[in-house]
Parts: sequence; structure tokens; C-alpha cells
Amino acid sequence: MNRRHRTILGTGAGVTIVAVATIGALGLGGGDSGAAGTPPPRTGGTTTVTRQTLANTTAVDGSLGHGIPIPLTPKATGTITWLPPVGSTVRRGQTLLRVNDRPVVLLYGELPMYRRLAVTAGSQTTGSPATADADGPRAASAAPAPSGTTEPTRGRDVRQLETNLKALGYTGFTVDEAFSAATAQAVRRWQKDLGLSQTGAVEVGDVVYAAGEVRIAQVSALVGDAAAAQVLSYTHPTRVVTVNVPAAQTGWATAGTEVEVVAPGGTSTTGVVATVGTEAIAAAGSAGAEAAAGGAADQATVPVVITVKDQSSFGDLQSAPVTVKYISERRDNVLTVPVAALVALAEGGFGLELAQQEAGRFIAVSVGLFADGRVEVSGPEVAEGLTVRIPQ
Repeated sequence: MNRRHRTILGTGAGVTIVAVATIGALGLGGGDSGAAGTPPPRTGGTTTVTRQTLANTTAVDGSLGHGIPIPLTPKATGTITWLPPVGSTVRRGQTLLRVNDRPVVLLYGELPMYRRLAVTAGSQTTGSPATADADGPRAASAAPAPSGTTEPTRGRDVRQLETNLKALGYTGFTVDEAFSAATAQAVRRWQKDLGLSQTGAVEVGDVVYAAGEVRIAQVSALVGDAAAAQVLSYTHPTRVVTVNVPAAQTGWATAGTEVEVVAPGGTSTTGVVATVGTEAIAAAGSAGAEAAAGGAADQATVPVVITVKDQSSFGDLQSAPVTVKYISERRDNVLTVPVAALVALAEGGFGLELAQQEAGRFIAVSVGLFADGRVEVSGPEVAEGLTVRIPQ
């Protein structure tokens, strides 16, 4: 019976199957392979079994920008007299806007400005020697402080302010949680440099805190408006990439995962997943009949923000479409051959044709991941360095 085998040709996971030669001529019909005679000549060359890592990548569309804008509502009251231009960068100690021609200054920190900071007048407690009675030690009695004494305002917000004053070059105080007379003196020097009245106190509306320098993303007020609502929004100056990933396909996107970012023009650089959104967003146009059929849920996406260390790879671009490539499958330290070396055996499954010693004999293999024109192979007769034919 004239039985035939097939050779697998192609790259990646896509393959083309073509018939080539009779199995009987190659000794693969169940008889003794040693009596099969000389195999027909091959012109496809040879290759060796190689141990390596295989990985499949998936490409998705992303957008270069500065991330999601953060709204800013100043706590200063009055009339806006100056606003920064969109796209400008504001750093520590610089003016974000002016209200009643008074600067609202950017400082760095996590706590918002929620109270007036100053040395305050008040009473202090002084401890008198404790005395004892039959019931045990008696608490120290408190006496009012002498008239005219002051006490420092205390708290983490004080330390945050003092940290900023020190970073701006002001000295003469200790960075701690106490707004002391020395702190007030430093504040007066700061106020003088800002062109303000030297009160030594920082009002709630005098500063705005952010995590770092900011880039003005949008201005939503006009000079002359009341500083009572959202005035502007800002982002970080560093450009990031945002990918809207289907909610059911975020398995690859975990903080710290490295990806490849391809900018317009083909420039490639490494990115790192920074944040993954926790709320799915309905896709545009998913309302109506599609939503009623459940399609809206299927198309909901989650924003994934990717940071890029090498900002020069984007040139002067501030926004642009980009491609993000991530590893969707990976197999480490596996035996591989070019996909073109695979042969479909008549009895089922796949094999490799030996090219040395027992040339012309086929060995059965199990296949795993296909990637980059190679395929993972395994089997009892497969070993690293084994030479096999690539059928023509």
C-alpha cells in the first residue's frame, strides 16, 4: 500500500501542509527501517536541535501622553489674576496661579494644605513636682503659662512644609513637627523673596501640594474669574503610555512587567507597567442594542499606564499613537527546531528526520509553543545538538 507523509512548512504558529514523498521509500510503514534502502536526496539543508527560551508577543495599540489629568481647585479666595500656559511645567517653589495678585505656590508632599501654619499664642503646661498620698502618686499639676508666651503648631503638615523650605534653601530651623519661632523666621525670608507681606504665617490658600513637578494639562478658568471652582488640571511632566485593555485580558499587565514600546517611526524602547486601573470603562458606542445584548460588558476596558525611562526615544512628541508589545506566552530553557523541520507522520503526530548516523530515520516528537519561526519539541530521542534535516 502506497502510504504517504506530509511535511510542515512555515513560520510562527501558522503552518502550510504539503505532500512530499512515500513513507515506504523512507522505511516508515511499520517495517524494518534498516531495510528501507537509501533515502532519496534532500536539498533543504540541515539544522540542529537548540535549547533556548521561546516567547510569543502580542501587540496592542496605546497612546503616548502625560497620563490622566488631576484637577486642581485652589483654596485661595478672590479673583484669578494670572494663570499658567497649557503645557508649561511648574516646579517646587514656583507659582501655579495668582489670586488677588498673590502667588499660590507649588510645594511637594502628600498631605493637602488644610490649616493655617504659624506660631500661636496660648497657654503651656508646666509640671510641678509630683506628690504622693495614700492612693499613690498624684498627677503633676498644671499652671498657666506666663502672659504673652507662644507655643508651636505641631503636626505632620509642619514637617512637610519645613522639608520644602529646606529644599528651597532656607535654613536656621530644625525639620520636625513643630512650627517654631525659627520656622516663622524662615517663612518670613521666603515671603520676602515672593514679594509678600512678611507675616511668618502660611495661610491655607498660599500653597498647593503635589507629588512632584507638574505639567499644566488644561486651564478651565479665565483671568478675572473667581477662584472658587476647578481652575486647572495637571499631569506629571514625564510622558507615559496608556493602553486601554479589555477587562478580561489584563493578566499580562501587572506592576513591574516589562514591555516593548514602539514609537512612530519604528523607534523601540522598554516600558514598565506602572499602574493597572481597578474600574472598567465602557467602550464608546456600547450603549443601546449592544448593551442590551451584553456587548457593553464584553467591550469594557481597563486603563494600563506604562512608564518609559528613555524619554529621548519619543523625541519632541508630546502625544502620539504607539504600539505596545508584551509577552503572552513564554517557555524557558526548552529544545527547539525551525518549524520547517517538522514532518507530519503517517501514523499521526509529528517527527524529525535524522541527518547523521541513522540518516533517513524519523523520530517522533511532541510539539509545544510556536514562536519566531521555531517550535518547542520534546521526546525520548530528542537531545540538544541533534542534527536533523529540513525537508525541501
